[in-house]
Amino acid sequence: MESRSPLAVLKARFGHDAFRPLQEEIVANVLAQCDSLVLMPTGGGKSICYQLPALLLDGITLVVSPLIALMKDQTDALNANGIAARFINSSLRPQEMAEVRAQLGQGQVKILYVAPERLATEGFRRFLHRLRISLIAIDEAHCISEWGHEFRPDYRNLRQLRQEFPSVPVMALTATATRRVRGDIIAQLDLQRGSIFLSSFNRENLNYTVRPKRNAFGELLSLLRHRREQSAIIYCYSRKETEDLAGELNAHGLRALPYHAGLDAETRRRTQDDFTRDRVPIIVGTIAFGMGINKPDIRLVAHYNLPRSLEGYYQETGRAGRDGLASDCVLFFAHADKARQDYFVNQIEDATERQEAQKRLATMVEFARLQTCRRRFLLAYFGESFEHEHCGACDNCLRTGEEFDATEITQKILSTVVRTGERFGATHIVRVLKGSRDKRILDLGHDQLSVHGIANEFERSDLREIIGQLEARGLLLRGDEDYPTLTLGSKGRQFLRTRERISLLQSEGRSSATETATLRSRASRREFEFDGGLFEELRALRRRLAEVRGVPAFVVFGDVSLR
Repeated sequence: MESRSPLAVLKARFGHDAFRPLQEEIVANVLAQCDSLVLMPTGGGKSICYQLPALLLDGITLVVSPLIALMKDQTDALNANGIAARFINSSLRPQEMAEVRAQLGQGQVKILYVAPERLATEGFRRFLHRLRISLIAIDEAHCISEWGHEFRPDYRNLRQLRQEFPSVPVMALTATATRRVRGDIIAQLDLQRGSIFLSSFNRENLNYTVRPKRNAFGELLSLLRHRREQSAIIYCYSRKETEDLAGELNAHGLRALPYHAGLDAETRRRTQDDFTRDRVPIIVGTIAFGMGINKPDIRLVAHYNLPRSLEGYYQETGRAGRDGLASDCVLFFAHADKARQDYFVNQIEDATERQEAQKRLATMVEFARLQTCRRRFLLAYFGESFEHEHCGACDNCLRTGEEFDATEITQKILSTVVRTGERFGATHIVRVLKGSRDKRILDLGHDQLSVHGIANEFERSDLREIIGQLEARGLLLRGDEDYPTLTLGSKGRQFLRTRERISLLQSEGRSSATETATLRSRASRREFEFDGGLFEELRALRRRLAEVRGVPAFVVFGDVSLR
């Protein structure tokens, strides 16, 4: 009888569509006892990359993860599919811990999840040496790098783990690593002889929208009502804000729960469970929420405050639409939020770490102010090119509305930049144009300039948007230093010389967050026609079946299947 390859065995058990070609390459690399660095977007199927080969390896696959909630979800799902998986972390009682250790010693476990701090204890590492470890998988590997946005000192223990198990292949997995962070992961874990597997960071089904924070609550209400009873996560900066906003949403007839690290463990567990099982459609949380949430049908991720980094923003928005259906990512941006983040960044004592945090925040602000394709900018940040000028799935690429003759206001803005010495950022330029008499304006004598107060007919937000459009067209350039000063580009200097006519989009021409979502929804329905009324009836039936079985609704059927 002809023997089958390990990959053929996997395909026979899970079907030929169980994993994509890139994942097939990764599995083959593991089975060849080689190291690997896997970079995939959130929801891209990283877990499968170590779960599938674990079934064919003789020993135990050790998975290092900082996400305690994810450990339970993953092990529950694996055990439900007949794969023996356990976890060891601080949530276990001593008796439960002893039981897991006994099962490991008897060879009854294929996959073991552990938290990184567990590896700091010498006793636990001695215990690992008594087991047959066949693969070490390190999830959220960017946490090992000081250049990353979520550096965790406990991850440094992994260097020692690597040294103590030199013959065991290591797989490092992450969804948010820039080129610099990738290099640091490779150096820290000694993966120089391993293979790098890079999946596209482009989540085509996600729509990115940034809205000025003028009527944020009203727009948020509209968005949530537009997606009534669909799952949504709203991120806030502080614990108090999550509770206040959740309370306001409930007062307006929407069911929402707050989630933050200040709540006791049982409340957090119950809240997460209610969300996962569709008992509550909306979670208002700090960044403490969402790590490890394996819910595929989240249709909206809204940031009520400015994230501190583009990596964090990408990871958080990546929790939307993991089933591949159209979903929205909306950021409400106010310059006051930047000042708030600046305050906390400046409290960082280590100068190098503080400087890195400032750069990450500056990039996040640049994304929020962007007038060109947001997807293109996001992908470029992670080192991936986007060949199209317009993605058709962000607010800037979906902008509608009429243009207006902006020749005069452009001349005023450029003249103000020149007359103030090309040494100031957009905020200062707008204040001069609006005739502000704050202390800094007076101290610099800018209230005496002929351009002081010459644009009072424009709102500050409109002036900022016009400045953004002038940057996008190359008339203005923004400096790279910590304080992003505006200077004239060659096109701007030419404009002041020739004073040719220029047209820009009206600020009110930008689609609202809800209008953008509607455009995307219509496009999605054209691609995937279904009966909306019947779909809602099936969702209700699915929820009842899930409650009877004690599982999340998506386990019964996903939205794609129902549609």
